[in-house]
Amino acid sequence: MSEPKILVALDYNDKKEALALVEQLNPKLCGLKVGKEMFTLFGPDFVKELVAKGYNVFLDLKFHDIPNTVAKACQAAAKLGVWMINVHASGGRVMMEKAREALEHEENKPLLIAVTMLTSMNEQVFSELGYQRGLAEQVAHLAQMSRDSGLDGVVCSSWEAKQLKQQCGKDFKLITPGIRPEGSDKGDQSRIMTPSQALNAGSDYLVIGRPITQANNPYQALCDISDSIVSHL
Repeated sequence: MSEPKILVALDYNDKKEALALVEQLNPKLCGLKVGKEMFTLFGPDFVKELVAKGYNVFLDLKFHDIPNTVAKACQAAAKLGVWMINVHASGGRVMMEKAREALEHEENKPLLIAVTMLTSMNEQVFSELGYQRGLAEQVAHLAQMSRDSGLDGVVCSSWEAKQLKQQCGKDFKLITPGIRPEGSDKGDQSRIMTPSQALNAGSDYLVIGRPITQANNPYQALCDISDSIVSHL
């Protein structure tokens, strides 16, 4: 069976609730994304527990620091057995190259991806930071720099996926949040796509949270989404 395209975003402040949800899912159908809140609350042992259950774990900590610090953080993350980790592309080429080099001799080498611009970034905030390029142009620039630095892919909007796939190549992985199944609540997302639309646009992995985690039957919700993208598996 092919690698799961769905990454379920675990956003919990209660460990028991998080594990109860995980027990309802299936590692053959999805991976799991663990972010800063849960990692800070529950620590590396929680991540190891998820890995031991057979899940691909995307450790979403967005490392951004001096190159040596980021390199060591990536090595530490790899030793947890995670499947994917990420850094901020705005940390620069040297930082990303050092991160990649730090993982080359790890026994369980995770995918290393970059965050271009946060999805919360709008034109107003972007201009306040003093960037000379436009927002879309900056995203494309950082994605290309990530590829040139030897990273495996980037986090991006599904609306950027087609352009970035053409620009960076079919093997460059695109991980996209803001995915909503047909008929589900948009929540606080405005620029969204369905799972099939996102995969057709060039997305490789789909980060999906509330449509699964807050469903009355999370496993059925996961199965329904998985069935809807079966032609892409």
